[in-house]
Amino acid sequence: MLRNYIKIALRNLWKDKSFTLLNVLGLSIAFTASLLLGMYAFFDLSYDQFHKNKEDLFQVYYAEQKPGGQEVATSMPVPFAPALQQELPNIKHISRYISDHALNLEAGKELDLNLIFVDPDFFQMFSFETVLGTKEVLKDNAQISITEETAQKLFGKTEALGETLDLLINGRREVFTVGSILKDPPVTSGLRFDVAVNFSHSPNYTENLDRWDSRNHSVFIQLNKDATASDITQSAVSFTDLHYKGNIEDLKRDGAQPNANGNYLELHLLPFKDIHFADFKGHSLKVSRAYPYMILGIGLLILCIAGINFVNMSIARSAQRLREIGMRKTLGAAKKQLFFQFWSESVWVFMIALLLGIGISMALESSFRQLFNTPATLSHLSSPVLIGVLVGSFVVITFIAGGYPALVLSKLGTLKALKGKLDLAGKNRVRNTLMVVQFSIAIVLISGTLVLGKQLDFMRNKDLGFNKSQVVAVPLNGKHANRQDVALLRNELAGKPGIHSVTASDNNLGLGKDGSTYFSRMGFDYKGRGVHTNMLVVDYDYPETLGLHLKEGRTFSRSYSGDSLSIVINEAMARELQEKDPVNKQIILDDSIKYTIVGVLKDYNFQSLNKKIEPISLFMKSDWDLYYAFVKVAPQNMAQTFESIEDAWKRIEPNAEFLGSFLDENIDRTFKRERTMTTIITSGSLIAIILSCIGLFAISMLVVTQRTKEIGVRKVVGASVAQITVLLTKDFVKLVGIAFVIAAPVAWWLLSQWLQDYEYRIELQLWIFLAAGLLAVFIALVTISFRTIRAALKNPVESLRTE
Repeated sequence: MLRNYIKIALRNLWKDKSFTLLNVLGLSIAFTASLLLGMYAFFDLSYDQFHKNKEDLFQVYYAEQKPGGQEVATSMPVPFAPALQQELPNIKHISRYISDHALNLEAGKELDLNLIFVDPDFFQMFSFETVLGTKEVLKDNAQISITEETAQKLFGKTEALGETLDLLINGRREVFTVGSILKDPPVTSGLRFDVAVNFSHSPNYTENLDRWDSRNHSVFIQLNKDATASDITQSAVSFTDLHYKGNIEDLKRDGAQPNANGNYLELHLLPFKDIHFADFKGHSLKVSRAYPYMILGIGLLILCIAGINFVNMSIARSAQRLREIGMRKTLGAAKKQLFFQFWSESVWVFMIALLLGIGISMALESSFRQLFNTPATLSHLSSPVLIGVLVGSFVVITFIAGGYPALVLSKLGTLKALKGKLDLAGKNRVRNTLMVVQFSIAIVLISGTLVLGKQLDFMRNKDLGFNKSQVVAVPLNGKHANRQDVALLRNELAGKPGIHSVTASDNNLGLGKDGSTYFSRMGFDYKGRGVHTNMLVVDYDYPETLGLHLKEGRTFSRSYSGDSLSIVINEAMARELQEKDPVNKQIILDDSIKYTIVGVLKDYNFQSLNKKIEPISLFMKSDWDLYYAFVKVAPQNMAQTFESIEDAWKRIEPNAEFLGSFLDENIDRTFKRERTMTTIITSGSLIAIILSCIGLFAISMLVVTQRTKEIGVRKVVGASVAQITVLLTKDFVKLVGIAFVIAAPVAWWLLSQWLQDYEYRIELQLWIFLAAGLLAVFIALVTISFRTIRAALKNPVESLRTE
């Protein structure tokens, strides 16, 4: 029996090649898109999930009640972790964490290394496999851990225990012994590094050993198995009351209101498995997996459209097999046998499409990875659980999409089938509902494409308050002291054509090629209340090189010898100080040092565009290091000028990699997620439109086949081609109109929610959704008209002869 089902199924599929081809084409496109999108989404969802202790790992953060509302942050003071472990129960392991860069100084092996400062417990907590050596290596301050890839690059072998490394770290030269070799961190690790060093070597460690007012690192903890995050939060109240007593008193003095628990400062724990999806927005913590789930959702929507097409096309094709169904029933075929016969044909179509989809996705995998700049591979779908889910999903989709047409056909009456009549009157509701769903999905995706494109274009072209097109940022990663490199670079470029000025600071704008970001904040009392500001240490000519606009006062000048005790602030900082005329006002830092405000800059976006502009203060502190040089160039011959900067750098630091880039490139790198979202939704919209066209084409074939005689009669009595075309297409246009009425509010709500993540965003306008609806109508008309016009032009004699 089974052999007979398969035999007849293959024969019928081969007999009607056009329908089979359209079905296989649509489904294989859908399977390909879904597999590639699923690969990307599951890769994103798998971040940091490989750690064996992930359920017990947390990052510590605090929520502080400010006069303007709650603020959250993850930066902690140096004595915080030891005190927390000593005073609170249920903490099994704890480690501080700072990410930094170091330069290997051995001649001929100069290499910029990604370095982390951590405590000895770090490798007890996280599942970074040790190949050689022990997990407790960092208990010896003179020993370090390196990855296999780093060992191979530096020593030409992975068995490098006992080798020495001469590193330049923040201007300090230190020699270490390799105490352990680690397997390279998985690509799904949020903690990536080449070298791990004991935290006691971190910048300003000794100076900050007993200071609770200087915060510069993260803290991770592992709880005992029977402990929960809420236990730590409750038991930490006395800890914060003791160690942050001065902070809490200042908050009360400044008018802050306690939270619902009656506390002014609370410690909280963020599950480590959520860190990749966490966003600290200053006032709140948001953990959202909406991005990968959105990508999965688009893949499912594409499969949904393909399934709808299959159902409609199967019913359209069934009109040609009515007499076959009637004959089978006359000869005694049961409904069950007919159902399995038609369902088996569906299974074959789905199987062929799935195999093609897998093959095409494997062929496109490399191009997909390059387009979306992702290390995701199809192997991320190879876990037993995922394979089970995918197989189960395939069975369900096949049963639903293939089973419904099979059920409809198997229930046809014998006489109607023998007469060749497929009476779908009253059942068009199902077909029409499916088409409305199909076009609603397409309209939502088209709307998303238009809105995301406009938001991305808005962010790229927004005036950020500084010159991003004529400034080159160069990370200072050479052997010399960074300030010395800035002076040498300034001398090398002096008088060169196209070079306007050179300056430096301790932070970049946007995201440079080195991939590092760094922010420093400080708080102090001003006129009896607490204020906070971002800090930026700069060199001379910084505002002029960056094109920052001076609102009042002056910037730093070599003519003023006392500018080491001067600061320049932005308008947001002036508002924080509550000073209408802040120039010449003084602030006191470190309890005794007075700084004079000499100028006010207009606000500029020194952070990402999903944050409002915060207070920032520029200092000329000679005892703080500089990490980035900035070169302003003329708008003419910019490519040639960029090469001149690179040549100058290579003369200064011949063994250090040149990582210079224009600031507009740096800014554009911060839009990686937005670019990816736009590309994915645009691709999804295009696929949805293609699949919808295939489905519409099939339905138009069904309608034309059912109304062939009617078309002939109307032509005989004088109906024109245009009248017949309008008659056949108006019902479809109505369905698209209904889809627009449903989809437009849904799209508006979804997109307005997404835009809330951005402090600077476009306004949703009605024309965007009208354009999406009109585009859907246009596509529908073009697709349907191809078949209806052909039917309207047909000789009425041939139409009237149709049985």
